[in-house]
Amino acid sequence: MESILVLDFGGQYNQLIARRVREANVYCEVKPYTISLDEIIAGNYMGIIFTGGPASVYTEDAPRVDTNIFSLGVPIFGICYGAQLIAFTLDGRVSSGAETLTREYGKTPLTLMESELFIGISRETSCWMSHGDYICELPTGFYAIATTRNCPFAAFENPNKRIYAVQYHPEVLHTPDGMAMIRNFLYDVCGCTGTWKMSSFVDNMVTHLREHIGAEKVLCALSGGVDSSVAAVLVHKAVGKQLTCIFVDHGLLRKNEGDEVEKLFRNQYDINLIRVNAKERFLTKLVNVSDPEKKRKIIGEEFIRVFEEEAKKIGKVSFLVQGTIYPDVIESGTGNAMIIKSHHNVGALPDRVNFEEIVEPLRTLFKDEVRVVGVELGIPEYLVWRQPFPGPGLAIRVVGSLTKNKLDILRDADAIFCEEVVAAGMGRTISQYFAALTNMRSVGVMGDERTYDYAIVLRAVTTMDFMTADWAKIPYPVLEKISNRIINEVRHVNRVFYDITSKPPATIEYE
Repeated sequence: MESILVLDFGGQYNQLIARRVREANVYCEVKPYTISLDEIIAGNYMGIIFTGGPASVYTEDAPRVDTNIFSLGVPIFGICYGAQLIAFTLDGRVSSGAETLTREYGKTPLTLMESELFIGISRETSCWMSHGDYICELPTGFYAIATTRNCPFAAFENPNKRIYAVQYHPEVLHTPDGMAMIRNFLYDVCGCTGTWKMSSFVDNMVTHLREHIGAEKVLCALSGGVDSSVAAVLVHKAVGKQLTCIFVDHGLLRKNEGDEVEKLFRNQYDINLIRVNAKERFLTKLVNVSDPEKKRKIIGEEFIRVFEEEAKKIGKVSFLVQGTIYPDVIESGTGNAMIIKSHHNVGALPDRVNFEEIVEPLRTLFKDEVRVVGVELGIPEYLVWRQPFPGPGLAIRVVGSLTKNKLDILRDADAIFCEEVVAAGMGRTISQYFAALTNMRSVGVMGDERTYDYAIVLRAVTTMDFMTADWAKIPYPVLEKISNRIINEVRHVNRVFYDITSKPPATIEYE
């Protein structure tokens, strides 16, 4: 399978670069810059992309690469820090923009020259700059192929060595022709043909799982979220009734969520499903607990105990299915993209349940790709496009201590918010949206009577990578309708707030 290597130098857009490559129907892997040259050679990659990063290449502790990488004959594309690294390593010169007043941030006019990188793109375009350092002298054999007002080497190349570099970020939407530049590198420079498609992924994965698992039993800890649901259906397609899913209903799910999950897996897929009603058990453990970290630990520990009790009833199980996806792998720093790996400790489950291997069929996919797989498998859109949901559930969207009443209030308010966002046609343009219940109560007036009730806060953000996020600009009439519905339909709420804080300084979730 044709593949591109994305070498990670710590930039904030590095996962986005990989997603853009995948969107061009080319498979890629993100690896830390520290991997050895032997590993790179063994990967048989058709091209290598150096990502951005926060360091300055001329400092002692700056990330470096083995210089022999430039002699492999594999096309290289450097982005931002990656471009500076190429220039610096090959005897060009990089300086601090602070010394020369050439720092550039944000949208910048860009003039292109003739290059394979810019085939089919207008000579005058724009790009997204984000750099304090700049390249002031190119290495021997390289020449400029793009300029800005302050950056004479906004892009440069050595086509004989098949090395290309840009000082800006082609992967972000603010560079309007950036995707075309990435495609040109993949197809015209590297010679990729675009064989990476979700339909072929499903077929190949089902065949692989069927051969590897054989006739053994498989267990899945089903949360009802997108990742675990898609993983479970994919494994079921491969091994059928050999799979048993344990769905621990801890009472912290969204409105009707438990019933929807059970209906889907029992009726549509006829999967062996054990639904454990542990609502009272979890709530009892969480009484008077207001510290968010204690909530998380209690929920995590109790989940393990419930899962362990149910798993023991089944007997020996050879495989445990997990919905690990590629961002989890990248953020862990392992860079290991294997589909099935041997016994290791994940969330304490492996050490408490008798099994031999962990099956992670989605380990090489990003979230948007997981959703596409879900559609390929026939999973209903309402589940495939379900909003991201934290493991502790609504426990960390109720600020302060938990009660059944508070959870019911939040469930109803959240359902109204989500319903109206979808009705307004914004369900897929907003990256994440949900309601949270504050621990604040205040005086209000309803029907000429004094009230002293809770405040609901609405949170909606847009983001590319969930590392940073901006608040979503929901139209005032939509917010007004949401607020009116919540006040009128949800008892014990007399105020509705809309959170307009970005991340950072805030987080997306509340606890």
